[in-house]
Amino acid sequence: MKKDTVEKKRDRHNSLFRALIMIILIALQIVWIYAQLESLRARYPWIAEVQSALVFIIVLIIYGRHMNSAMKLPWIILILVAPVFGVFMYLLVGLNGATGRMRDRYQRIDLELMPYIFSDDKVLHDMEEKEGRSAANQSRYIRDYADYPVYNNSSIRYFPSASEGLRSQLADLAGAESFIFMDYHAIEDSVSFRPIHEILKERAAAGVEVRLFYDYVGSMPFINSGFRKKMEADGIKCRVFNPIVPFINLFLNNRDHRKITVIDGKIGYTGGYNLADEYFNVTHPYGHWLDTGVRIEGEAVKNLTVAFLENWNAIRSDDLDDIDYRPYLPDVSRPADADGFIQPYADIPVDEEHVGQNVYMNVLNQAEKYVWFITPYLIITDEMTQAFRLAAKRGVDVRIITPGIPDKKLIYQVTRSYYAQLVRGGVRIYEYTPGFCHAKMCVSDDHVATCGTINLDYRSLYHHFENGCFFCGNQAVLDIRDHFEQIFPECREVTAQYRQDRMLLVKRVINCILRLFAPLL
Repeated sequence: MKKDTVEKKRDRHNSLFRALIMIILIALQIVWIYAQLESLRARYPWIAEVQSALVFIIVLIIYGRHMNSAMKLPWIILILVAPVFGVFMYLLVGLNGATGRMRDRYQRIDLELMPYIFSDDKVLHDMEEKEGRSAANQSRYIRDYADYPVYNNSSIRYFPSASEGLRSQLADLAGAESFIFMDYHAIEDSVSFRPIHEILKERAAAGVEVRLFYDYVGSMPFINSGFRKKMEADGIKCRVFNPIVPFINLFLNNRDHRKITVIDGKIGYTGGYNLADEYFNVTHPYGHWLDTGVRIEGEAVKNLTVAFLENWNAIRSDDLDDIDYRPYLPDVSRPADADGFIQPYADIPVDEEHVGQNVYMNVLNQAEKYVWFITPYLIITDEMTQAFRLAAKRGVDVRIITPGIPDKKLIYQVTRSYYAQLVRGGVRIYEYTPGFCHAKMCVSDDHVATCGTINLDYRSLYHHFENGCFFCGNQAVLDIRDHFEQIFPECREVTAQYRQDRMLLVKRVINCILRLFAPLL
């Protein structure tokens, strides 16, 4: 059903104008480069041969990169078909954050930060004895390849709706005594953010150090350049992740998709929701919005603090960075409701380790009875598709929930193009009919679960700065399982439809093209 909402009608001329200006400038940049090359080719015919040789070399370089083949193929085809446009777009968005200066900054900051979160081998040993070797191996992977340890002295609480999470978050923010860190992909200066702003302003006036960090592109539809000035006027330190700078920035494809709140180093929040009205169903652009989150208390919050400080200090070389991190990583007492094992972690696109994808793959590969996922987008590699299918083929109950009402119709079409291959391997697909599901989590065997910001799509798995939380042996695992069981009856199962679907040739061709270029979306 088509919905006409206040959200869709809202006047956001400033943000749209800025986005339009950026698009025009980038287009002009492409046109200018193309015109210069055409002029040179007209004067010097040999330049065409040099261009062909360079294109061939670039294609070979892309082919030889250590990356998934699905990421290479669309770039190779695009560059061969449209050399100038293809090469320019590859330099602009295809390098996946591999600029030397950016990589060096993150490596430098991580070398300073990671020693503050000490990994205790006794915890992993205890985890292996209580929760089994497969769960401990998952935590060992996260520790060894993402540098975030697992904890057995913290608590985690699950929120089945963003509104519940926000209410708890507001209460904890109001009690902050030392510092508040907030890192969000999208912030909207509207109804839902106002009480947050008031608390941040009041706490800053009381001497609490308040830092707010947001992504330039993610927040562009919601706020203008005056937002940062307003926050700083209220004593709130504010930084913007990776502003788009046409003609200069070759890092624009990598966005900050994290959602983190840290209060005094003792309490932390993460999950799928941003700080905008639609996430809390104040507005309804796509029906009922389903989102989730978790509250963490205890020493495990250090992982979230480090993830925040990583981005805050690394994103720009001319910012004044922290010199001493110790005040933000205090020793904290064990909460009375501590249970199980909790491991917040983060993923960055400037290295070659795709932690978010590998955590999901490990959950799939280790599942014995069931494994359930919920994601707003389903655009995955052949390797992950095979992992879903193999889990189902060995008798595991594998289910995926996707939206019933899409926020992006083209992406929704790509998402649905994966259904047939998955269901023919035994995977069950559900669409959330009340609206749009933005939650990103999975649960398996009443034993392990994840909740965070990582979608099942190429953007989250390969391009964005993300964070999540792996946990096992907690009540929160069972709470997520129970929530899944409440969501399934609200969904339309489309498994049988796509198992028997006989697509028309034209639709099949369109789906093939969409799947081919899915890594670029």
